Amino acid sequence: MTDLSGLEAELRRAVRGKVGFDVTSRALVTMDASNYRRVAQGVVAPRDADDVAAVLEVCRVRGVPVVARGGGTSIAGQATGTGVVLDFTRHMNRVLDLDPGTRTAVVQPGLVLDRLQEAAAPHGLRFGPDPSTHSRCTLGGMIGNNSCGSHSVAWGTTADSVRELSVVTARGERLRLGQGWAGAPDGLRELVEGELARLRTGFPELPRRISGYALDALLPEKGADVARSFCGSEGTLGVLTEAVVGLVQAPRARALAVLAYADEGAAAEAAAGLLPHGPLTVEGMAADLVRSAAGLPKGGAWLFVETGGETAEEARARAEAIVRAADVVDALVVTDPAGQRALWRIREDASGTATRMPDGSEAWPGWEDCAVPPDRLGAYLRDFRGLLSAHGLRGTPYGHFGDGCIHVRIDFDLLTPAGVGRFRRFSEELAELVVSHGGSLSGEHGDGQARAELLPKMYGEEMVALFERAKRVWDPDDLLNPRMLVRPAPLDANLRFSVLPREPVDVAFGYPADGGDFSAAVRRCVGVAKCRTTQASGPAVMCPSFRATGQEQHSTRGRARLLHEMLAGELVTDGWRSTEVRDALDLCLSCKGCRSDCPVGVDMATYKAEFLHHHYAGRRRPAAHYSMGWLPVWLRWAARTRTARVANALASVRPLAWAAKRLGGIAPERRIPRLATEPFTRWWERRRGRSAAGGGDVVVLWPDTFTEHLSPSVGRAAVRVLQAAGLRVALPPTVHLKRPPVGDGRTVALDPVGLLRGRGRVCCGLTYVSTGQLDRARTVMRRTLDLMEPVLETAAPVVVLEPSCAAALRTDLPELLPDDPRARQLADRVLTFAQALERHAPAWTPPRLNRPVAGQTHCHQHAVLGDAAERRLREAAGLTGELAGGCCGLAGNFGFERGHWEVSTACAEEQLLPSVRRAGAGAAILADGFSCRTQLEQLAGLRGRHLAEVLAQALDEREERGG
Repeated sequence: MTDLSGLEAELRRAVRGKVGFDVTSRALVTMDASNYRRVAQGVVAPRDADDVAAVLEVCRVRGVPVVARGGGTSIAGQATGTGVVLDFTRHMNRVLDLDPGTRTAVVQPGLVLDRLQEAAAPHGLRFGPDPSTHSRCTLGGMIGNNSCGSHSVAWGTTADSVRELSVVTARGERLRLGQGWAGAPDGLRELVEGELARLRTGFPELPRRISGYALDALLPEKGADVARSFCGSEGTLGVLTEAVVGLVQAPRARALAVLAYADEGAAAEAAAGLLPHGPLTVEGMAADLVRSAAGLPKGGAWLFVETGGETAEEARARAEAIVRAADVVDALVVTDPAGQRALWRIREDASGTATRMPDGSEAWPGWEDCAVPPDRLGAYLRDFRGLLSAHGLRGTPYGHFGDGCIHVRIDFDLLTPAGVGRFRRFSEELAELVVSHGGSLSGEHGDGQARAELLPKMYGEEMVALFERAKRVWDPDDLLNPRMLVRPAPLDANLRFSVLPREPVDVAFGYPADGGDFSAAVRRCVGVAKCRTTQASGPAVMCPSFRATGQEQHSTRGRARLLHEMLAGELVTDGWRSTEVRDALDLCLSCKGCRSDCPVGVDMATYKAEFLHHHYAGRRRPAAHYSMGWLPVWLRWAARTRTARVANALASVRPLAWAAKRLGGIAPERRIPRLATEPFTRWWERRRGRSAAGGGDVVVLWPDTFTEHLSPSVGRAAVRVLQAAGLRVALPPTVHLKRPPVGDGRTVALDPVGLLRGRGRVCCGLTYVSTGQLDRARTVMRRTLDLMEPVLETAAPVVVLEPSCAAALRTDLPELLPDDPRARQLADRVLTFAQALERHAPAWTPPRLNRPVAGQTHCHQHAVLGDAAERRLREAAGLTGELAGGCCGLAGNFGFERGHWEVSTACAEEQLLPSVRRAGAGAAILADGFSCRTQLEQLAGLRGRHLAEVLAQALDEREERGG
C-alpha cells in the first residue's frame, strides 16, 4: 500500500503546482461522465512541462499510476484512476500562440475549446471538431479521446487537426511528435515495420473509427504520422504538455435546415444521402429527447443540417437546396444566429436529457457512441432496436447521423447483480452487432473501461496483442492510465453505483422526480459538466459560484460528487456531519439555476437545504441562520412594535451597525436594508374599501416578507395595476375562516377588503428552507396552508410578486409536504404578476412606455417560473431590449453572510452590473427580486424597480395627463 503522506510530501517538494491529497480534491476526481468510479491517491495541477516530468519521476519510482484529466467529461471511464490525477485545467490552460497565416495555434492541454474558438474567431478561423461539451471540454481531452463533434462531416476528427504534439513519457523522455519517425520513442518504428501487412488490413475504413490505437497512421504511405497515431490513446502512452493544431476557415454565414421525419429510422436512412451536398453537419435526434418541441418542425425525429456560405443568402440557398432534395415530413430553415443557437442547444442538451427516459426513469452511458458506415446506419439502428427489445431495455439514439455515429443512453439496471449481468450480456452482443455492420465500438468518446474489454471482437486477438506491444514501447512500466485500452479492467467492474446505500436515505424533502430516494437524486449528475462553463451564455444561470472561483468543488457537478462520496462513505466518512460537503455547499447561492439549466435537472439548492438540515440537527447553527433564516419573525416583530424607524436610525450609526452585523453573521461590507415604516398590509388596511369597479376576476395578492416589510411600494404598485386591469384584489386570510360554499358550490366569494383579520400571516418558508431549517419550514408552511384553506376552496389564483417566494411555493412547498394535498393545490395556484394579468385580464392593454430596459431576470424566475409572460408584458408596454441572465450574487441570505462578499460581487459583475452600466439614461432598470434590487443599490447606486412599479408609474402619469 502506498504511503500517501510520503508521496504527497515528495510531490510538494518536486512541483510548483498545486498538490491536493485532501478528501475534497480526491472526491472531485473519483468519476468522469461514465458509469465508473475510482478513488485517486491525490491530485496535482502542474504549472508546466517540468512539473509534469517531476510528477512522472516521483510516481515511477514509487510505482504509482498517473492519469491525465481535462474537463472530466469522458464517458468511458478513462479520466479516472487510482494513482495521481493530473488536472491541467487550473494552470496549463492557455493559447500560447495563434498564427492566422499558417492557420495554426499552439495550445496547452487544459485549454477549454471555446476559449480557442474565441481566440480564432477575430481572424475568421475556428477549430474544426466541436463536441457538444465545447464549453468545458479541453484540447488535451479531445486529443486523448480523438473527439469529433457535430462538424466532423466537414472537418473530421481531432486527429485531422493535429500537427505536432509535445509529450512527456512515463520515463521522463520529452518527445516532439509529428510526421516522421524523428520524435518517436525507440522501438516504435521497428514494431510497425515488422507488422506492415497486419496494419494495412486490420482496420475498418469508416469516418468515425476511434477504437484501439491508430497504429495504421504509422504506415509509410500515410507518412508515419506519429502525432496522429497518438490521438485517441487516452493518456496511456504519454502525457501531453503542448499541441500545435490546425484551424479551418469559418464560413462567413451559416444557415440551419432542420428536417423533420416520421421517426429516427427514416432520418437515419436519409442522412448519408445528404452528404454529397457538402453540409457542415448532419445531426440526428428523436422526439423522446426534446423537453419542448417549440421551434422545431413537426415530426418524430429531426436532422440538423448546417450549411455555410460567403453570404447569408448563399448559406440559405444551400440549406433550401438540401430541403428540396430531402424527402421530409416538414422542414425549417433558420439564418438568424440567435435562432440557430436556440435550436443547437436542443441538440447539445441531448447528452443530458438522454439520461432520463420519458417516464423519468434512469438511463446510463456505456454504449454511447458506436459507429458504422453511414450508409449502414438505418439497417444498424433496426438491428440495434431489436437487440434492445430482446434484452427488455430502452434507449433513444441520437448523434452524428452523417458519420454513422450513434449516441444512446440505455436504462440499464446497474444497481443489482441481475441488472449488471444483463448489462454485460447486452454489451457483448452489441459489440458483435456493431462489428457485423463493419463498425467501430467507439466512434467518438474512446474505449476506456466501457469497451476495451471487447476490442478482440472488433480487431481480433492478434491485433489487440499488437496494441499491447505498442503500449510497452511507450510505457514499459505500465504507469500511465493502466487497465485502459489494453489489458483493461472488466466492463462491469468499478461501477460507481455499487458503493451507494441500498436502502433509501431518511430525508426531509419528497424528491418526487426520484421516487423519494435521495441517492437517486444525487445519481442525476452524470458528469456532463455543463455547470463548468466558465462564461455565462444568454439567460443561463448555472453555476455562478463556479464562474466566480473556477474551482470544481463550487460547480454543481463538484458538489454532486461530494454528496455521492458522502453517501458512499469511503472517502467522506462522517456522513451528514461532513465539513468537506458543508464547505463545498457554502458557496452554492441556491439560485436553482441547475434545476433548469442542467440537462438532467439536478437541484443543488434543494440538496443544500437537505444537507444543512441534517448537518446542524441538534447543534448550534451559524449566526446568519438565526438572523436571516428567522427574518420573517424579526420583521413582523418590528412591524407590530412599530420600531422600524428606531431600527433604521440605529442601523445608520456605524458602530451599532458593525456590532449588529457581527452578531448576526452578516458581511461587514454590507449595508443593512432599511425597514418600511408602513408595511404593505397596514397600507392595505388603511385604504380598505377602495377596490376597482367592475366584475373582474378576484386575485389573491400574496404579502411576502420582502414586499410586506422591505419593499411595500411593489405591493402598492401591483394593486394599482391589477385593479386598473379590472381585477379585484384580495389578500390572504390571517385567521382560519371556515365558511360554507356559496353560489355554484365550486367558488367561495372572496371579499377583496375583508380578508385581513387577526394576527397570523402567510409565509412561504423560503428563509427557513434556504438555511436548512426544514422542520421550522414545514411548521410555517402548514400554518400557511391552514390560513389559505378559504382561498383554496375558491378558483382564485395567488399572485406572488417576489420570484423567490413564488418559486418556494411552486416547488419547496409540495416537496416538503408531499403528503398534504393542499400543498400541491396552493403550488398550482401560484402565478407571477405578469402571468396573472395575461390569464385573468387578457383584454387589458398596458400603458406604452417606449423605453429601453436593463436589469436582470431573477434566477428563480428563470429556473422555476419561466419569464415568457413577463417578456410579452414588457413588449406590450413598449419596454424594449433583453434583461441580463446569470445571478445577481446576493441571492437572499447568501450575499449578506460573512465570507461571501467577494463571490457575491463577482457574480454581480458577470452580467448584471455591466448591463446596467451600458444602459442609457432613459432606460428602465428592472429587477423583480428584492435581492437583485438590493445588489443594484449597494454595488451600483441604482434603484431597480419591479415591473409592477414601472407600469403603475406609467398609469399615474397617464392619468395626470388626462389620458
